[in-house]
Amino acid sequence: NDDDPNIRIPGRWNSLLGSYLDWAYTSEPQIQLNNRRIVLNRGKVVGGTSAINGMVYMRGHPHDFDRWAELGNKGWAFSDVVPYFKKLEHFEGDDAYYGKDGPINITILPDVLNQDERFLQAADMAGFKRNQNFNGATQEGMGIYHHTVKNGERQSVADAYLKPALERKNLHLETRAHVTRILFDKNQATGVEFVQNNQLKRLEAREVILCGGAINSPQLLLCSGIGAKEQLESFNIPFIANLPGVGENLQDHPMLNLRFKAKVSPKVNTALNTAAYQDYVKDKTGLLQTTRTFAGGFWKTREHLTLPDMQVYFSIGALVDNNDFAIGLSLTRPKSRGYLRLCSSNPFDHPIINPNYLDSHDDLRVYLDSVKMARQIVATPAFADFLDSELAPGDDIQTVEAISHWIREALTTLWHYSGTCKMGKDDLSVVSDNLKVHGVENLRVVDASIMPEITGGNINAPILMIAEKAAELILGN
Repeated sequence: NDDDPNIRIPGRWNSLLGSYLDWAYTSEPQIQLNNRRIVLNRGKVVGGTSAINGMVYMRGHPHDFDRWAELGNKGWAFSDVVPYFKKLEHFEGDDAYYGKDGPINITILPDVLNQDERFLQAADMAGFKRNQNFNGATQEGMGIYHHTVKNGERQSVADAYLKPALERKNLHLETRAHVTRILFDKNQATGVEFVQNNQLKRLEAREVILCGGAINSPQLLLCSGIGAKEQLESFNIPFIANLPGVGENLQDHPMLNLRFKAKVSPKVNTALNTAAYQDYVKDKTGLLQTTRTFAGGFWKTREHLTLPDMQVYFSIGALVDNNDFAIGLSLTRPKSRGYLRLCSSNPFDHPIINPNYLDSHDDLRVYLDSVKMARQIVATPAFADFLDSELAPGDDIQTVEAISHWIREALTTLWHYSGTCKMGKDDLSVVSDNLKVHGVENLRVVDASIMPEITGGNINAPILMIAEKAAELILGN
């Protein structure tokens, strides 16, 4: 269940990573990251990863969805999906680009550390334009991030959608129930099998909808006999449908943090025995009402590009509870592709996950350019009275070779796994544009795994849009 009080507190979000609320998957050794294994966090709790994420609300670039339509997915162009974004949104400010009556609350967090304007002024000095709303007319530029926080508390998908509906007679929530396979009668899905309290149970259904995310949904399909025939046969899994794309096309936004030491301590400490915690408990004010990642934006590393290729985060004390500040760099449109495979037929075994970070040299090039651009921001006079020194990669790391080595040692994930049950019509597609699994009946997938290409930016909002549109498809509207 999601009754852990740390879930509600925005400033405690990073304490949830690696906790009992996290699946904490681990990648295969990443060849281009000096064979490091990367921890891949996922919410193991009601509300999924929306209960442990950083709460940034980002639709993505309109081109992202137009691209989905170009790939043969009718009804998924930006003009088609923007009504679903507006349907789910309730923006606390005044902005015509947002919806006002939806269940997801979107707000601007208070700058309790008084450092947002420093970063934005530095970005101005370095030649970056300002942007009032990354979900508005343009995505490029620097500005303030919007978050899914309501009345000083995290608002997960469960808060916004599930809990208000739990009184309905046709909705029942089971926790600590691990689905082991989808049940079939020939090629028709008829229900699911799951283990709860060490008992094997079954549920019949008119239609089965997988919402397990880009790791769990493809794993469950494979364990149920849907996937590459050779892989299924190697584990003696009864064959239902040959869909070689299940688990392929894995995409993620990698994350790289340049860290700096401040001259003047912003006094960041979000532990539960501090004054900040007492302030929050009293009236939802103070440091813990924020994620400490207030500002950032998007830039292009090459002038000829039509879309931003890097997302930027300015944060203080957000990586760990300390007084360092960071500029985080997240590649928006990685060219690298990975995969997910079974390691056994046991649905309780974690699958083999290989994101293949930096498999494309173009991805490394974008990071090399962006490290230089981030340093230009921090080198402006706006940071003169605040910056003490560069902690990582460090002032002595200046050559392309040295920076490349540091990138391979420091790169990690931004937790945006997607694409492993992609929507489309080609040989590697898994679902159609109505989200039905190819080759079988009465089975859909509704989560980030259906993205044929990852969106540019945080993916919680696009997943919500996918779910809103899926609801209409299921209803036959």
